[in-house]
Amino acid sequence: MKDLRHHYEAPLRTTPFHDRIAAANVLNQWGPWAGYTTALVLEDAEMEYSAIRNTASLYDLCPMIKYRIAGRDAVDYLNRLTLRDVARVAVGAVQYTAWCDDRGKLLDDGTLFRLGEAEFLLCCQERHLPWLLDSAIGFEVSVHDVTAEIAALSLQGPCTASVLDAAGFDVSALKPYRFASFPFDGGDLIISRTGFTGDLGYELWIEPALALPLWDRLMAAGAYCGIRPVGSHALDIARIEAGFLAAHADFVPADQALREDRVRSPYELALDWMIDFGKGHFNGRRALLAERDGQTSEWAFVALDIEGNVAADHAILYDGRNREVGQITSAAWSPSAKRSIALAQVRRPHHAGAKGGLRAEIYALRELHYVKLMMTARMTERPFFAPPRRRTTPPGRF
Repeated sequence: MKDLRHHYEAPLRTTPFHDRIAAANVLNQWGPWAGYTTALVLEDAEMEYSAIRNTASLYDLCPMIKYRIAGRDAVDYLNRLTLRDVARVAVGAVQYTAWCDDRGKLLDDGTLFRLGEAEFLLCCQERHLPWLLDSAIGFEVSVHDVTAEIAALSLQGPCTASVLDAAGFDVSALKPYRFASFPFDGGDLIISRTGFTGDLGYELWIEPALALPLWDRLMAAGAYCGIRPVGSHALDIARIEAGFLAAHADFVPADQALREDRVRSPYELALDWMIDFGKGHFNGRRALLAERDGQTSEWAFVALDIEGNVAADHAILYDGRNREVGQITSAAWSPSAKRSIALAQVRRPHHAGAKGGLRAEIYALRELHYVKLMMTARMTERPFFAPPRRRTTPPGRF
């Protein structure tokens, strides 16, 4: 039945999986994501995290913004927009990429699916349609927001390949950052070996009318291992362990920043590895060349091990002389790595090692009172957790 309410009576839309998630959300904890209602915690965040790392988990990806980009000039258009060389992406492959404004400051990152020779699906966190349409002037290409036309699920965890096999989908030959199409209830289901957890996992893409039958089949197929739906809080711990950036957590999109000093370049967010200067001109190329050649980057994005077992959310970082040199953007106690971990922005050259080391100023709540903790912060490598199963093909059976 069509919802006839005014937009102000229902400011957040519900996803095609909402009925199943609402039934499982016993804590009734919801939050907004891109104009949709999304579950934060359904029953127990720790058990939901455990499902991601030990069995299988389902997370509703429908609010993720999706753009279908097609036309004769699709490759040239996307090469003009993004940092990496789109021409190198094979049909059936996925590319993790990012894009900047003309100043070389990061707008967003996301995944690019090559559906055909001249057809792509761009998935990202933020909405960019006006900018994408303006950028399409002069190219023979069409850009459409298809967010509401595609229902998406993230199926993550060591048992996921076995769950898909039990559900009738053989993904044994599917390599990381590849996707394949499978028939399902008279429609087509696309399964990609992608995810936001740094673990073995898949993302499933289907028409909204088939969303609930797909959910039910996966839950039945995963009953043997205790598959469970998860919320954003559990997923966030997993993505921090994987060392992945998140918009509005680790960086502010350049077109939304109110303060000029809050924007960051790919060099300042450790994304410079994806810049392909040899492919021709792209947004921000001149500014990024000048930054590279002049060594003008002011910030560095680093991974930290934090002393103790208290998550260092939003802690300020100091050098050995009590001078502020950065801030932690994402932090968590890692159940898998058994340590307090963090992602942080640090002023250069302190990223190379501050004299006397770095210290994090953490405020821990102890029975209604905050206690100030000055904990040692040590530079380390990303990711914090990287099990071999995430890349093994064919995937292990659990």
